[in-house]
Amino acid sequence: DRRALFETMSDITIKEVSAKKDFREFLRFPYSLFKDDKMWVPPLIADEKTTFNKKKNPALEFCDYKIFMAYRDGKAVGRIVGIINRKSNQIWKENRVRFGWFDFVNDIDVCKALLDAVADWGKQNGMNEIVGPMGFTDMDKEGMMVEGFDVDCPMSCYYNPSYYPLCIEKLSYTKEVDWIQYQIPANQPVPDKVHRINEMIKNKYDLRVVEGLSAKQMAKRYGAKLFDTINEAFADLFGYVPLNEEQKKFYISQYFPFLDKRLICLVVDNNDEVVAFGVSMPSLSNALRKCKGRLFPFGWVHLLKALKNFENIDLYLNGVKPQWQNKGIHSIYYAEMNKQYIKLGSKMAIANPQLETNQAVNIWEKYDSRIAIRRRAYIKTIE
Repeated sequence: DRRALFETMSDITIKEVSAKKDFREFLRFPYSLFKDDKMWVPPLIADEKTTFNKKKNPALEFCDYKIFMAYRDGKAVGRIVGIINRKSNQIWKENRVRFGWFDFVNDIDVCKALLDAVADWGKQNGMNEIVGPMGFTDMDKEGMMVEGFDVDCPMSCYYNPSYYPLCIEKLSYTKEVDWIQYQIPANQPVPDKVHRINEMIKNKYDLRVVEGLSAKQMAKRYGAKLFDTINEAFADLFGYVPLNEEQKKFYISQYFPFLDKRLICLVVDNNDEVVAFGVSMPSLSNALRKCKGRLFPFGWVHLLKALKNFENIDLYLNGVKPQWQNKGIHSIYYAEMNKQYIKLGSKMAIANPQLETNQAVNIWEKYDSRIAIRRRAYIKTIE
């Protein structure tokens, strides 16, 4: 059965995942790999299942994928997902296969066998490059950690040990792009100069910050507009594919129910259109470690407590429409959230990954901050 036995390399067997039993093993593999690693943040198994469910995840309408597991002596030693995003290849005029959900024991042969399985599948489908780690869309986790292994990862980002990049670079994979994540003391006051400039910007361009709405009301009134802003703001960034209407609904239903209105800032113009936004949440990393991937029977209790603990903040999403960039608009939403962090007693915040070349929304030089984590997408020509 070709689907069951894909390739044998040395003493490593690569199997394509097709049966439910094998899919469960694919989902659970990181739990055994990282059982002694205190830095790993487990995902919720239910969320992972949704991501790979064609009936629930609209991105799978234009993405093909294959899941592979690596075994040695019958024991799982690695996993990987190969993805062909047809929209991305069309928009960017590329023939690339992506790899994601990439985890393996500290063995370069396992790393190579898994990547070769994806590359071979990609070649069979006309692809000439392999790139990753990436997901189905930019809303999925992407980028392999190459710096910052001692920093607590947000739940929305990949964690990997330091041997991952060492192995992949030995296999002649090279840097395609880097993302950087800033760490910012969340209790530092907004500089007076920033506050004054923000007020001038709002007055000059007739902008206002949305106030007085619950997170649910924000979702209903501004949810779709927020993702419209994302589509415009991210349009020219690496590998981005605009979200369609079904995807917008999917992500609104996924994210907004857990948001606290105090940690959201929407900046709108005089037509009530979202021109910029920032979305943050209390860190759920420790709660997810306690949950061990499951909401029941008691996982939800840990998450509920974490949602009320504002000591550490994760900045999840932010964006500014292109025509409003380079006007200082991005400073408004962070300053507003910064004020809330101080009120809530927050101590530290970590920003979402941003491309190192994307300086249009970089406000961190105005604050006490440091680059805490660097992530990398690797690429290689398929021969």
